[in-house]
Amino acid sequence: ARLRMPTVLHEQNAVIGRANRALAKWATVIASSFPTIANLPPALASKIELTGNPVRSAVMKLARTPYDKPTADKVFRLLVFGGSQGARFFSDIMPPAVAELPGPLRRKIKITQQSRSEDIKTLKAKYEELGIEHDVQEFFSDLPRRIAAAHLVLCRSGASTIAELGVIGRPALLVPLPHAVDNDQQRNAESFAASGGGWLLRQHEITPEMLAAVLTRLRYQDAELAEAARAALGHGRPDAAERLADVVERLAAAP
Repeated sequence: ARLRMPTVLHEQNAVIGRANRALAKWATVIASSFPTIANLPPALASKIELTGNPVRSAVMKLARTPYDKPTADKVFRLLVFGGSQGARFFSDIMPPAVAELPGPLRRKIKITQQSRSEDIKTLKAKYEELGIEHDVQEFFSDLPRRIAAAHLVLCRSGASTIAELGVIGRPALLVPLPHAVDNDQQRNAESFAASGGGWLLRQHEITPEMLAAVLTRLRYQDAELAEAARAALGHGRPDAAERLADVVERLAAAP
């Protein structure tokens, strides 16, 4: 700022982080991953340019993969993943929720789930007891491919996750990390849900019965899921890296 050099800040989340908020008044451009940024002083709104959040090459290779509607004759593919806290919560809630599913759905669902290493054995045993087809691992090196193959995703709502869901185009049940600093995951989930790409579930409100009811309803609403997949694509920005680079080049070339 003292040298009067043009500066670009990039905000991944739908709420501006504390570091970016402190620096925003000196920035030339604030590149945004979401249409609006919460907690940004109104006087700085004119600095915002919507670029999106760049995603890794493995995601770009699967951008806009056609959505395979979960018709009644198909196995319903549910992907469940999250960070360490998300993995623990999902490992706790999923087996009792699955136990509440109607028999016909239990017989035609496949759950692919990320789990903490200490929970894998127990989780697998519970799914086997329930007769659920499953693939439970501590880490998926090919997570983008598994997102593309899913009919529905159950996950946290970090900025990168939202970006990847949007670029690939998959509907999601989003469970924001509770008590996160600045409530960023809540804001991210609200933006994605408002676009029609998914549904926001608050962790403290989730019970096995409620989650089972949501899964049961959506499993038999293939048109609604397909529409949510299209809406997710509308929220995604597959050209985010190019948009961000364009901003940098424009400012670098300015007199």
